[in-house]
Amino acid sequence: MFKKIVAFLTCASMAAGTVSCGVSFDKKNEDGKLSVVTTIFPQYDFVRQIAGDNVQLTMLLKPGAESHTYEPTPQDIVKIQECDLFIYNGGEGDVWVDSILESLDEKVDTIALMDCVETVEEEVVEGMQEEEHDHEHGHEDEEKPELDEHVWTSPENAEKIVSVISQKLCEKDSDNAETYKVNTDKYLSELEKLDEQFKEIVSGGKRRTMVFGDRFPFRYFADAYDIEYFAAFPGCSSESEPSASTIAFLIDKIEKEDIPAIFSIEFSSKKIANTLSEATGAQILEFHSCHNVTTEDLKNGETYVSIMSRNADNLEKALN
Repeated sequence: MFKKIVAFLTCASMAAGTVSCGVSFDKKNEDGKLSVVTTIFPQYDFVRQIAGDNVQLTMLLKPGAESHTYEPTPQDIVKIQECDLFIYNGGEGDVWVDSILESLDEKVDTIALMDCVETVEEEVVEGMQEEEHDHEHGHEDEEKPELDEHVWTSPENAEKIVSVISQKLCEKDSDNAETYKVNTDKYLSELEKLDEQFKEIVSGGKRRTMVFGDRFPFRYFADAYDIEYFAAFPGCSSESEPSASTIAFLIDKIEKEDIPAIFSIEFSSKKIANTLSEATGAQILEFHSCHNVTTEDLKNGETYVSIMSRNADNLEKALN
């Protein structure tokens, strides 16, 4: 994959003047706007809230697509090469980024979300099915735990990330810096209110346990609000078929703790959640990780705050 990416760069660079898809990615745009490219929805929306129409903004991940299987196209590489600021997540899911950035003739200004906050390792909790890995014979060292990449799922982390992005935009576009600062202050206030809402819901709940019949990309969220969680798989797992013991454990947990609702994440088949619901009678609710949104959601102006506000409503149902 990495060799293909590097090979693409030469052709992509030659095509930079002709690739448009309706939008030019030349750094010296006729309208004078900064060109900002992001990989996934959270940073895309953060830039929207800070900069509005003052920047030329692109999200590489197509609406409705699964972020964990994304691979950059030659056109995507051109966009990265020609932008003023490239914002990505970092971690194992973005290993392709280093290969691209190292191959570019000119250095591109970047922000990695995982560099903006304190990170933690992805966790495998009781009952959770670990992803299987192939190991060479004779290699006795245990594989190092990966850092959890879903740093934006905590509103408190989102505030830190937004502050870093805002500062960078102000540095690169001093003409609009005052507007960015005003928008940032307003947005940080919204994120603070969101954080307070989650704190009130958790403190007023009858329980502090969430059960996911799905992957669990919410380690930072759970840590922020001291929530105990159980799930079928870790956040970045590619596994889709849980073991019988995992299903049995989750059913037992739901029944013993009289949990009224179980969660699935966006774009999920809900197969596991349906199995748990049929066995226990628990309601299925969505807890959206904000990785991506549908085309319709994007057109309707869905935002990080609106998504997390719905998560708050569903959390309240599950904890009471």
